[in-house]
Amino acid sequence: MSQELKDKAEEVKTISIELIKKLKELSGVGLTDAKKALVEAKGDFDKALDAMRKKGLTKAEKRGDRETREGLIEAYVHDGRLGAIIEVNCETSFVAKTEEFKDLAHKLAMQVASMNPRYVSLEDIPADVLAAKRKEFEANFHGPENMKDQIIGGQIKKAFSDQVLLEQPYILDDSLTVAGFIKEAIAKTGENITVRQFKRLELGVTE
Repeated sequence: MSQELKDKAEEVKTISIELIKKLKELSGVGLTDAKKALVEAKGDFDKALDAMRKKGLTKAEKRGDRETREGLIEAYVHDGRLGAIIEVNCETSFVAKTEEFKDLAHKLAMQVASMNPRYVSLEDIPADVLAAKRKEFEANFHGPENMKDQIIGGQIKKAFSDQVLLEQPYILDDSLTVAGFIKEAIAKTGENITVRQFKRLELGVTE
């Protein structure tokens, strides 16, 4: 056996089945792919997860057009002064009743209470608000014309990122957006998951 094959065999031995299962659950890929990713990352879990997320999220995105007619309404209240209520939807009542789904909804309610978004997604921003922001960026655009729409689209997305729930950094892992956090849940449950609406309340503050 060559030295390279010996080294590869040693790497495989040092990777525990628990680590492989954890990567499989978080990324939505199979055990074989999870093991392969860990070997390629030389046992570096974070590096392997980053690679597998892309594969897992690709699977999740394919589920994105499925209807979500089930789900639950979850609330979060902090110190009796700040709170949020949110409707999170999935495909089946079975998933909606799981502790994992309830935990997901609770964390999303925490996100709303903490980060005070105004919209669920970019699509929910009023057309006149988007048009005004686009006009502003177009007036100050100095880049190549063939890249204009792409660049301005990115600027608009960035400008509203703190106001849009799905575009915000996830409060418990800022390497993810909220959309990315939800997609990880989609990869794990095998169902499409969406946020339909939310409401944030703060003592003494009215909109």
